[in-house]
Amino acid sequence: MDEKGRKHYEEDLSLKVFVVLSRALQSIKKRVEEDIKCLGLNPTEFSVLELIYSKGDQPIQKIGEKVLIASSSITYVVDKLEKKKLIERKPCPKDRRITFAAITEAGTELMNDVFPKHREAMQEICGGLDVKEKEVLIEQLKKLGHHAQSL
Repeated sequence: MDEKGRKHYEEDLSLKVFVVLSRALQSIKKRVEEDIKCLGLNPTEFSVLELIYSKGDQPIQKIGEKVLIASSSITYVVDKLEKKKLIERKPCPKDRRITFAAITEAGTELMNDVFPKHREAMQEICGGLDVKEKEVLIEQLKKLGHHAQSL
């Protein structure tokens, strides 16, 4: 294969990476959304609740970057979770400009019940790969993401 042929082949592979990655993500997200919907939450609400459940109280202003949702949507999601009595707002004692989202007792009880089931569902969804394949895939996807971010 000449230089031009190699370049086209590599470009075609790059396009295929994007298509295959997009389709895989779409399939995984669909399955995860079906799993989460059974809990009476949407995926965004579940992501915010899971973050606070796993990592503790979070400044509301920082939640968006941690769960990959637009900062403009955070207040709406926090409001919905607060109405469901799963989280509550707490003022920061050191800085009045900062408000934390904290999980309530009801939120903790819900997550204690559903999170193990969610972990099992994720295991089933990712069951097409063995442990080593998952480790390699995680490293490769991080490398790809970091490179794309640096452009």
